[in-house]
Amino acid sequence: MSDVLLESVQDGHWTLVLNRPEKRNALNAELVEALIDAVQRAQVSGAHSLTLRGEGKCFCAGFDFTGFDESSEADLLWRFVRIEQLLEMVYASPMSTLAFAHGKNFGAGVDLLVSCQKRIATEDSTFRMPGLKFGLVLGTRRLACRIGNEAARSIQEVAATLQAKQALAVGLLTGIASMQELDQVVEQLRQSSTSLEPEVRSMLYQVVTDRDADRDLAQLVRSVMRPGLKQRIARYRAGECTHEAVVIIRA
Repeated sequence: MSDVLLESVQDGHWTLVLNRPEKRNALNAELVEALIDAVQRAQVSGAHSLTLRGEGKCFCAGFDFTGFDESSEADLLWRFVRIEQLLEMVYASPMSTLAFAHGKNFGAGVDLLVSCQKRIATEDSTFRMPGLKFGLVLGTRRLACRIGNEAARSIQEVAATLQAKQALAVGLLTGIASMQELDQVVEQLRQSSTSLEPEVRSMLYQVVTDRDADRDLAQLVRSVMRPGLKQRIARYRAGECTHEAVVIIRA
């Protein structure tokens, strides 16, 4: 077990806690590999459900750009590909999956939330996906599958910041709960995930899934391979693309 990811298992339910609070649980290579390994082991073990949450001030601040200046574009490609593989693994999992978010969440951290079937957050949570500001196509189709094409376009065109109630209104979240209600939320997940036999639950998830892993990976690679990735990211990080728009939710 890695120090950057805490694991606990109880009666077929796995809890994975992102444990880089000093970095707001940003996804560095070690944390991504630990998550991939843990999700794989949970599935092999026959787990019926999985909860993801984070220590510290937020669930996940997205991609960790520590060491960005020293990284080659090939290094960045590999890291983005591994994140995409993690997202697809969670999205297509035969387990019932729940992400519980709090605080300010960004980029790949929001994508990780979106990959889960149940997406619960505290009322003061916010969500922003700025990847398209530097040309990165990561998680976009899955977001559209969750909230609809029009809403996904509206949000991502301007890298809008969503408050929790807005995220719930468009379907990015499936519920809002307090930290004190987390145990109750997890128990509800455990009960619902055991209402069917494991094989039947797995068949159900396969039938209703809209996964397209090859297409998602290809789109990501194309976006990363477009010349000038590091320059685009550097400009964004320097503050040239930091405008936070407010999204309007239409009833």
